[in-house]
Amino acid sequence: MKVKKKSKPELMAPAGDWTMLRTAVKSGADAVYFGVDKLNMRAKAKNFSVNELPEISKLCRAKKVKTYLTLNTIVFEDELVEVDKIISAAKKAKVDRIICSDLAVAKLCNKHKIPFCISTQGSVSNSIAACVYKKLGAIRIVLARECSLEEIKKIRANTDLEIEAFVHGAMCIAVSGRCFMSHHLFGQSANRGECVQPCRREYEVFDTATQKSLLIGDDYVLSPKDLCTIEFIDQLIEAGIDSFKIEGRKRAPEYVAKTVSVYRKSIDLYFQKKLTKEKKKLFLKELETVYNRGFSTGFYFSKPSSEDYAEVEGSKATTRKVYVGKVLNYFKKPKVAQVLIETGKIKLNDQLLITGETTGLIEMNLSELFLNEESVNAAGKGDEITFITPGLVRRNDKVYMVEYQK
Repeated sequence: MKVKKKSKPELMAPAGDWTMLRTAVKSGADAVYFGVDKLNMRAKAKNFSVNELPEISKLCRAKKVKTYLTLNTIVFEDELVEVDKIISAAKKAKVDRIICSDLAVAKLCNKHKIPFCISTQGSVSNSIAACVYKKLGAIRIVLARECSLEEIKKIRANTDLEIEAFVHGAMCIAVSGRCFMSHHLFGQSANRGECVQPCRREYEVFDTATQKSLLIGDDYVLSPKDLCTIEFIDQLIEAGIDSFKIEGRKRAPEYVAKTVSVYRKSIDLYFQKKLTKEKKKLFLKELETVYNRGFSTGFYFSKPSSEDYAEVEGSKATTRKVYVGKVLNYFKKPKVAQVLIETGKIKLNDQLLITGETTGLIEMNLSELFLNEESVNAAGKGDEITFITPGLVRRNDKVYMVEYQK
């Protein structure tokens, strides 16, 4: 069975704050998903306030980018009034859709006549469940991460609802992310977006009979690798998936910039009939430069095995960013930034990242460097330097140097 898509799938990016939001828009996202400070599954991301919804909507509409507000936690009785207020505010702000899992949220979306999608927390893994949600008013289902590619094709053939699936980012050992480990250990529930990810850590197994222990570090048995589909993105397009979702509202702007731009290029090249194996390999190398726990194909081709466990507690990225200073001023006509180096050293040909809430993220190679209006090869802590930037930056934007890991 093979379904051929007539149009490009939507590319949806995470936005945990303003810097990430603007970065996602600049990098080529068709849609962004984000939460307010309550009732979303990434409560520990910076998130936005309800009062910021009109500004988010205005910015994205100007760039023809859709806005999806996540209200996807379980909802308790005394929170229903608050949910109603948030949905009402989203409707007034012209947010495009709500992503939810609790049926109370779906009911209130119908009340306010705002479209809603069923989150992956709904664990939709068959077409009959999709049909039930369609009758409740859903226009899209975010499939359970446990669905294989073949299962997705079958669901696609038996429902006309829009289908959304994850293509990149963190995975969870629990079914559709519904886990009680964080709640049990720290009183912070994953089902309320509060997970502190204790599963990612190194653990010790203790034998009370022999009083001996075994350190589990080579295999982080509760921590899966990250999902990466770039090497088979063409198969996902051909399966008829309507929206490709990148996970990562708690990650950094450079992660958003890299993942969105790489998947944007791969989708566009597919429809130009120019997506080759060689290009996929180059794209994979690019994705390895930003935060990742190693890569896995998830459930798309088989159930994950021991090979799909992470090998480190943190990131396996081939690069890391190091803070060096801040922007003091920007001169529009010559496109020159004045930067104070607060730590470390900058030299010619360094790769820099400049980030800010309004700027988003700018990546550049330092081809020229000036100190006291004289060309120099390097500068250090305390120096005020100037250089040309490829885009507009602003005062107090942060400047980082990119270092390649050995």
